[in-house]
Amino acid sequence: MIRLFAAALAGAALFAGLPALAQAPASPPPFATTKVEGTDNVYVFRAGGAQAMFVVTPAGVIATDPISYARRDASTVYLAEIRKITSQPVKYVVYSHHHYDHIAGGKPFKDQGAIFVAHQRAKERLVALNDPHTTIPDETFKNMRTITLGGTTLELRYLGLNHSDSSIVMRLPKEKIVFAVDFVSAGTMPARGMIDSYPIEWEASLKRLLAMDWDRLIPGHPGPGGRLGNKKDVQDYLALLQDASAEMKALALEGKCWDTAEKEMKLEKWKSFPGFEAGLPFVARRYCGLWGRGT
Repeated sequence: MIRLFAAALAGAALFAGLPALAQAPASPPPFATTKVEGTDNVYVFRAGGAQAMFVVTPAGVIATDPISYARRDASTVYLAEIRKITSQPVKYVVYSHHHYDHIAGGKPFKDQGAIFVAHQRAKERLVALNDPHTTIPDETFKNMRTITLGGTTLELRYLGLNHSDSSIVMRLPKEKIVFAVDFVSAGTMPARGMIDSYPIEWEASLKRLLAMDWDRLIPGHPGPGGRLGNKKDVQDYLALLQDASAEMKALALEGKCWDTAEKEMKLEKWKSFPGFEAGLPFVARRYCGLWGRGT
């Protein structure tokens, strides 16, 4: 019995001496704010798995997506994070598109006088949906609008149908940075966002994005390791969609949509993409709808 007790103590001592890497990795904090490297005034606010960009100027702040869908307190934290950096008011809040998971929760910004800007289709959608947690845009545009504030220029451009019918890209021409949400990523697999997408037009909008003058992409969801994106990421995303379209079209022409085709679609080339296994069924279902039913 004494020998067993001694052995147990020795085992406990051994486990106590194991390096920290044997422990489970710590979860990231629910919220984080970082300055974009190489800029003076461009920041990324992250709430859970969603991101927004904000720009600080001497005349006020241009913020984007309040992202208070999963966590209703996210926009309050977002505004508090801005307050840590500047006392200037938030003059504008720009919506990337009309989906609640990115734009719900604008009330704290509205209460302090911010003007909400979005694509005209986003306002039409939001008025019809009348979600109590989502602020209706004050101002809209059709193809392009430029916001100039405190020496900073932010271009808003509609590139056509893609992940939604109201998605825009925001470009900071001086910094050569774009902010784009859900219709492109920084090296991750598309997933639930495929549900109401426009696959054929999506490819055209990505080609337009590639033709624009920019170097770095702030995505609506963090890339692997929290990195920003680049044009190679957009090229990869376009190629992934094209491969998915071609593979599913062949299966659909064999009369295999829905169940059989969705099980047989493999997209082998893209298996290393983070989120591949979870996202593949959504990609398969959307393209089966396109090529199997014409929808």
